[in-house]
Amino acid sequence: MSRATPRRLRDLAVFIGLATAAMPVAAHAAVPDCPLATTPYSIDGPLIDLLIDPRARQVLDEAGLLAKIPPFLSGTTLPTFSAIVSLDGLGDYKAMPAAAQADLRAKLAAIPIDAAATARRCARYVDGPPPAERVKPGRPAILVFDRIIGFKDTPSVNAATAALRAMAARKGWEAVFTDNPGAITPAYLKQFGAVVWNNVSGDVLTVRQRQALRDFVEKGRGFVGFHGAAGDPRNIWDWYSDVLVSARFAGHPMDPQFQTATIRVEDLKSPLMQGLGTGWALNEEWYSFTANPRDKGVHVLLTLDEASYKPGKLAMGDHPIAWSRCVGNGRSFYSAIGHRPENYADARNVTLLENAIGWALDAKAGPVCRGGREVSR
Repeated sequence: MSRATPRRLRDLAVFIGLATAAMPVAAHAAVPDCPLATTPYSIDGPLIDLLIDPRARQVLDEAGLLAKIPPFLSGTTLPTFSAIVSLDGLGDYKAMPAAAQADLRAKLAAIPIDAAATARRCARYVDGPPPAERVKPGRPAILVFDRIIGFKDTPSVNAATAALRAMAARKGWEAVFTDNPGAITPAYLKQFGAVVWNNVSGDVLTVRQRQALRDFVEKGRGFVGFHGAAGDPRNIWDWYSDVLVSARFAGHPMDPQFQTATIRVEDLKSPLMQGLGTGWALNEEWYSFTANPRDKGVHVLLTLDEASYKPGKLAMGDHPIAWSRCVGNGRSFYSAIGHRPENYADARNVTLLENAIGWALDAKAGPVCRGGREVSR
């Protein structure tokens, strides 16, 4: 994929505090049950919804905002940053007088969400048949999912895929790799013990697919996500952000973007930390979050020593970067590591993911979950 120029990175920092760029691909056919199908337009919804409706574009233009959105934020083909940012996160909107902001919000909300608007909005969701591939019964099986409509860093995704393929072969796991949301149905998911979100970016599941994933986890299966799976500035699925991964992205350092920092193992007794020692140093793009995941009841496994790098205004103090959580009777794990492709070959990061997926597949490999809590065996 193309890399963002330094000037672009500076511009993007001004707008949303991120660094990266997007590449276009064709959108898919419209489906009826996308999450925002009939929701009125707003400043805190995906920017793409305003950009693909001529009426909303006109409102933005009349407010003097449309021309100020830089090209790498204003794309409407997928993947695109406009799918993961919102108008209220842009600097030029924030600089508007309060009265002008209120007028803009009212004008956007007054636009009728007709059938054409719903069709445009839902075109980025896919509700087709599942993959043809099936797993062999009798072996642990994972579904690795990498549907991306927001930011796609192809080298990272490909490196993760290669690492997970090698891991599955080494561990004797069955594995299906797909970007097809048609896989997220009760019938297809029942083959698997866990799903793995490989840097998924953007809201990619229909209402029914969302429910299928939620039921899958809450009824006793596992979820593993890493890096970009919690890296969107705007996420419209509250259960995903606040419960399943338990984090909302605040940003990452820009100067420099990649820094070597010390990772500390918080729970030396956890089976998920086997083979990691007390910690290690790693060069990575270090995420910060809008709130401390620890406050949401997660089991923190790894933290960053903020004295070992320069988080700047993104400093959190207590800075978790990997944790587990019981979600209903199921198991969830998230790690913020994974932007640099090289880190999918880092021995300790591979061990971390291997331990996490092993636990997601089988509660015997770690804490047992019942009713959203870790319980004794």
